[in-house]
Amino acid sequence: MERFSYNDAIVRKFVFASIGWGIVGLLVGVIIALQLADSRFNLGLEWTSFGRLRPLHTNAVIFAFAGNGIFAAVYYSTQRLVKARVFSDALSNIHFWGWQLIILSAALTFPFGFTSGKEYAELEWPIDIAIAVIWVIFAINFFGTLARRRERHLYVAIWFYIATIIAIAVLHIFNSLAIPAGPLKSYSLYAGVEDAFMQWWYGHNAVAFFLTTPFLGLMYYFMPKAAGRPVFSYKLSILHFWSLVFIYIWAGPHHLHYTALPEWASTLGMLFSVMLWMPSWGGMLNGLLTLRGAWDRVATDPILKFFVVGITFYGMSTFEGPLLSVKAVNSLSHYSDWTIAHVHAGTLGWVGFMIYGMVYWLMPRLFQTKVAKPAWVNLHFWMSTVGIVFYIVAIYIAGLSQGLMWRSFTAEGTLQYPDFLQTVTNLNSMYWLRVIGGVLYLSGAILGGINLLLTWKTRPATYEVPVFEAPALAKNFTPAPSNGGFMAMNWHRNWEGKPFKFTVWVVIAVVSASLFEIIPTFVIESNVPTIASVKPYSPLELAGRDIYIAEGCYNCHSQMVRPLHFETERFGEYSKAGEFVYDHPFQWGSRRIGPDLHRIGVRNPSAVWHLRHFNNPQDTSVGTMMPSYQHLLAKDLDFEVIPRNMTALKSIGVPYTEEEILGAVVAAKSQASVVAQELANGGQNGYESKKVVALIAYLQRLGTDITNDTAEAK
Repeated sequence: MERFSYNDAIVRKFVFASIGWGIVGLLVGVIIALQLADSRFNLGLEWTSFGRLRPLHTNAVIFAFAGNGIFAAVYYSTQRLVKARVFSDALSNIHFWGWQLIILSAALTFPFGFTSGKEYAELEWPIDIAIAVIWVIFAINFFGTLARRRERHLYVAIWFYIATIIAIAVLHIFNSLAIPAGPLKSYSLYAGVEDAFMQWWYGHNAVAFFLTTPFLGLMYYFMPKAAGRPVFSYKLSILHFWSLVFIYIWAGPHHLHYTALPEWASTLGMLFSVMLWMPSWGGMLNGLLTLRGAWDRVATDPILKFFVVGITFYGMSTFEGPLLSVKAVNSLSHYSDWTIAHVHAGTLGWVGFMIYGMVYWLMPRLFQTKVAKPAWVNLHFWMSTVGIVFYIVAIYIAGLSQGLMWRSFTAEGTLQYPDFLQTVTNLNSMYWLRVIGGVLYLSGAILGGINLLLTWKTRPATYEVPVFEAPALAKNFTPAPSNGGFMAMNWHRNWEGKPFKFTVWVVIAVVSASLFEIIPTFVIESNVPTIASVKPYSPLELAGRDIYIAEGCYNCHSQMVRPLHFETERFGEYSKAGEFVYDHPFQWGSRRIGPDLHRIGVRNPSAVWHLRHFNNPQDTSVGTMMPSYQHLLAKDLDFEVIPRNMTALKSIGVPYTEEEILGAVVAAKSQASVVAQELANGGQNGYESKKVVALIAYLQRLGTDITNDTAEAK
């Protein structure tokens, strides 16, 4: 027999971090919701605009709130499931403080315009490296704990933790590959179509393996503990796990229907997305049926209420996700607020409720005292539930309204709402309802945070550290002989005693599915036909594109006209793959709060109009939610960094010559003087050296490389 104890101090740290950062992330979410309801909430400041704060909100909720919740769940449950103390207390603390510094770095960089411009992966290259290092430390600590286990069998929750650690490492590393161009500036290694594919291979599977699999592991451990009931079906757990891990990784391209991505890739993503219904609902049913015999407690136990409603939201989201991947539905929903409602139903309902259920169950166990305000737990549940309903109902209505208005035609065959602004201002009342829902959900989170602090205050002066005994793991182990039949699952029982073998099969499932889509996309030249008339951006246009990304314009505007009649009527000629071969990163966007800009250089090249629009958007677009960008009119452009940025792009394939790089500053200033002269002709003087001139030059370039006659593959 061996004696051991558990490290619960690290769990307490991650619980506090999760709840604290969750409040911060939700608060920023309420602020940006207010900005969409009334642009004055942008406060007229450069670093508080929607484009700067939106990635701060998403990263805080995903990686700070959910991430710290995941680590709390993994450290608490894994130690008990394998009957071993965490491998290294020192690595645990490095993991904790390293992760908090990464989150803090996001809070310090996003508002100041340092972003890679890739959704859910906006952090710049030094921080990406830090994430990889801390994730490896976490992996070493986790697998080291498994190696020291005293329980041979790996429980189902651990399967999901293994899949999370492996898949997130693969996704993060390969999507984040970039060439540095400065201390906080880089360009994606991929361009255009390939970059879009990699981004949504990562983006969809970040949802799969950061917001789904670890929370399923949490569900399989904490909910049975809270209910006092065993998991409903062991066999269903096995089918749920392997089918989810293998199928999910294929589904990312469904985010790119009707884009310049080859159709075979998005169709394949759609087919696998539809197949996800089966394993997802298998997991949901396995969770809910675990409560058989305990349903009478659900009505009175708020912890079980959190778990039940959370799993129900998981079922709703995993039904809706495959539905949204179907091309006919996607043509209506994509770029609209429907997607926003879908994402928040999953994040607030599934992820948020599972974290709160776990935290309330852990509080008396971690702090060795009673929950300070038991009645508040139930109040928190109802405030959050009502808040979610307000939020998603309003935004579902907004999303459907947007999609239907975009595609509406009159009896004469013209667009019923030709002014894009009409399709936005019409939704204002729904945006205010979202604010109400967000405030309710945030208030519940604050209530929970106060309850956590009050409970912590009543902790004993010294925590009792129980010591347990268990036999050491036998070195020689012979698995039980099979009793026949695949569904006997003895083969899997054998795997569960061999973490290395189990992990290898997870790697095979994740990597093989990824390569099947990635290799043809990157290797087959016909997937991205070139267009002879498409040239790299000029030095000034490149500087303007960097400003566009720094301001977060991609959070509201797309640059992808789909080959759908209502889009080509509104925005112009549909977009071709060859137009994006020099775009590092791509800027196709995932939402249209503002109109698509891929043909803006053809539709509206007026420099004076753009200047007025940036200075005071209401001056050109009454009722718009766009904030003012007066700082672009006031701040000087740093011409000297342009050659450095061009050199970085040249190293990854953009065909700039050495002469072009050496003459970049002169060329940029020359083009700036042309734009400034156009402004001067319109009565706007003194902008020749300002940032706004570069941004205008970039917008004037968009869509001008091709016409219907030149859109031929070389």
